[in-house]
Amino acid sequence: MNSPENPLGAPLLLNEFEWKNSFASLPGGFYTKLTPTPLPNPYLVGVSRRAAELIRLNPSELSSDTFVSIFSGNVMPSGSEPLAAVYSGHQFGVWAGQLGDGRAILLGEALAPSEPSGTLELQLKGAGKTPYSRMGDGRAVLRSSIREFLCSEAMAGLGIPTSRALCIVGSDMRVLREMPETSAVVTRMAPSFVRFGSFEHWFYNDKPAELKQLADYVLEKNYPELSESANPYQALLREITLRTAELVAQWQAVGFMHGVLNTDNMSVLGQTLDYGPFGFMEAYDPAHICNHTDQQGRYSYRMQPRIGEWNCYALGQAMVSLIGSVEETQEALSVYTPSFESKMAALWNAKLGLRSTELGDSELVESLLTILARSRVDFSLFFRRLSSLKLDNPSLDSAVRDLFLDRSSFDTWAINYRQRLQRESSVDAERKVAMDKVNPNYVLRNYLAQVAIEKAQEKDFSEIEKLLKLLENPFDDHPDYQSYAELPPDWAADIEVSCSS
Repeated sequence: MNSPENPLGAPLLLNEFEWKNSFASLPGGFYTKLTPTPLPNPYLVGVSRRAAELIRLNPSELSSDTFVSIFSGNVMPSGSEPLAAVYSGHQFGVWAGQLGDGRAILLGEALAPSEPSGTLELQLKGAGKTPYSRMGDGRAVLRSSIREFLCSEAMAGLGIPTSRALCIVGSDMRVLREMPETSAVVTRMAPSFVRFGSFEHWFYNDKPAELKQLADYVLEKNYPELSESANPYQALLREITLRTAELVAQWQAVGFMHGVLNTDNMSVLGQTLDYGPFGFMEAYDPAHICNHTDQQGRYSYRMQPRIGEWNCYALGQAMVSLIGSVEETQEALSVYTPSFESKMAALWNAKLGLRSTELGDSELVESLLTILARSRVDFSLFFRRLSSLKLDNPSLDSAVRDLFLDRSSFDTWAINYRQRLQRESSVDAERKVAMDKVNPNYVLRNYLAQVAIEKAQEKDFSEIEKLLKLLENPFDDHPDYQSYAELPPDWAADIEVSCSS
C-alpha cells in the first residue's frame, strides 16, 4: 500500500515491473506481434528522471546495462508483449490509407499510479521494421530522437498535455536519410497511443465490429466515466473534441507549432503526440510554417486551430455510425469552437497578467498581435519581459520596448494596456509573479536543439542534460543560463526542419 509520504509507492527495479499489454487483448487485426530489431552496441544518450518517476523506476536503474538493453529493444522484459499497431489517416488533408507503427513497437504497459488509467504504455520508436514500415527502414536517427526527447519533456514542463520521453539510446549504426546518420531509439510513454487514424482505419475499411471494439476499448481504459452516458460514443467524441480544442489553444499560447497535424498524429486523449518538424515561434509571424515540407502552409501557426477542428470532424465521420446520427455527431463536434475560444481568451488574459475579463480584452490582444507581427518581435521574449512593465513609470519599459522596430506602436498599445491594468487595480509585483508563472523563460528553440544534436553526434551529451534541466523548469530564472532565454543567433534563421526531422 502507498503511504501518504510516498503516494507513488516504492521505486521498482526493472525485474520487479509488472508488465501487461491491454491493447494485445484486442483481436489480431489491430496489430502485429513482433520483437524489435536489435540495435548494435547501444549506449545511453539521455534519460528523464521525471518521466522515470511516473512509472516508479528506481533511479539506480537509469544507467544500468539492463536499462540500456531493454530500451534499445535488445532484450524483452518478462511479461511484455511487443507489438506494432495498425492505423490509417489523412495526411496533409488527403486520405493516405493504411499507415501504422512503421518504426515504433509497443513494449506494453507499466504501472503509473499518478495516471488516471493507472498505467503508461511504453513504446520504442526506431526499433526496426514492422509490417507497416512501407518503404522505410524502421529506424530513427539520433537527430530526430533528441528533438522528440527534449520537446516531450519541455511540453510537460510547460504544463501542456503530451506523451513523455523516458530515454534515448544511441548506436553508431548508420542509416540513410538525406545523408548517412547515426541511429537511435527513443522510449516514449503515454496512457494510450490510439489515434484519430485508428478509428478511421476501421471506418474506411468498412469494419463496424472492429470500430466498435476500438471505441469500447478506449472508453473502458481511458474514459470509464463516460460509459454510463446516455450515448457513450457521442460523449467520447465530445470529450476528445473538447480536449483537442483546449490543447491547440495551449499550443498557440506558447507559440508551439506541431508541424504535421495529420489525423494519424492526433491522440484520442488530447495529448501532443509525434514530435517531428515542430517549432516554437521566435520572430512573431502568424503565417509562420515550421515544417519545410509543408509548402502550402496547411499546418502554419494560424492554421492550427482550424486544422484541429478539421481533424475532429474527420474523427466524427469515422464515429457517426457508432453515435447513431449525423445530428448527434455534429452536436458533439460543436463544442470545439466555444472550447477553443474560451480557453484561448483565458490564456491570453493570463499571459497579460489580467485577473478579470472585459469586453475589450480581445481587441487588446488582437492589436498586440498586429504590432508584434509588424516588428517581428520574439514571441517568448516579449511576454517574459512584459511582466516587468511598471504601471507608473513608462521610462523603465526599455527592455520590452526595444524589441520593436516601431517603438511608437508599442507606446500606443502600452497606454491602453496600462489603462486596462489600472481598472483592476493591478499591482506590479503581484502581476509579475503571476505572469512569470505562465510565460516561459525557456522554450526549445530550434538552434538550442541543433547545438545539442551536433555535440551529441560527437558523443558529448552534456548539452542534452543541461537543456533538459532548463526545460523541466521553464518558468524559473537561471542566471547562469540566461543566454538560453535571449534572442537566437543570426545563423539560427538558416535551420530547416522537415518531415524527416
